[in-house]
Amino acid sequence: MSQATGHERIDRRSLAMHRAIAEKLRRQPELMEIARDNLARWSRTNTASQWYWDRWRELLQRPMEELLRVLLEESERMTALRQTSPFAGVLTPQERWAIYAEFASDLPGKV
Repeated sequence: MSQATGHERIDRRSLAMHRAIAEKLRRQPELMEIARDNLARWSRTNTASQWYWDRWRELLQRPMEELLRVLLEESERMTALRQTSPFAGVLTPQERWAIYAEFASDLPGKV
């Protein structure tokens, strides 16, 4: 598998994760607090990524439907931002594993 193909697979998997996150946030908007708490904590401990945290903070201030639309945007900007997603902890381990399993079948040698 070429490196570009690996990156593309990771980007598709990240988008799938964020689709699941968006669905869950639509049903349980209170889960937005997880993202806000993550950003606050990460801003204190990882200042090298502050530019990303600031972009996410701006996005999290938007109305929910607008945020969810932007979250799933297939743009270069959102592909990059999804790599530093503050939504860690919104999906359960089982929900994450199910998405990872879907994309594991894309790997060479997997049946």
